Amino acid sequence: MSDANKNVVRRLFEEVWNKGNLPVADELFAENYSHHDSSTPDFGRGPASEKKRATLYRTAFPDVRLTIEDIISEGETVTARWSCKGTHKGDLSGIAPTGKQFTISGISVARFTNGKMAEGWVNWDALGLMQQLGVVAEVGKAKAATK
Repeated sequence: MSDANKNVVRRLFEEVWNKGNLPVADELFAENYSHHDSSTPDFGRGPASEKKRATLYRTAFPDVRLTIEDIISEGETVTARWSCKGTHKGDLSGIAPTGKQFTISGISVARFTNGKMAEGWVNWDALGLMQQLGVVAEVGKAKAATK
């Protein structure tokens, strides 16, 4: 099952996130899917939650591109190390478009049940994104500005 589960994660990145083909989420996520990511609003459970999450970021970054750098599976768990880039062209939870480009990285871990993602954990560089968009000062620059 590990290769099949890795292919589900690949489809998530390519079809849902990169292409915006949101209905594919219904094929990839269990009805009670639970997402754990403290950097993203809680959109509930199931495939609909991932569609809302993808819509939030694809609206803010319509040219978003996620690339899987490494993918590893063990039993019913798949871990993907990824990079992401795009341009801030739309509203992001009240942050007006800056037109700035960004490049970040992250790690996603998915637990599978019956061939579908049942639970997911994501850890990504949200601070780096905000710094690159210019909405949060970089530490060194913030210290210099206070002197």
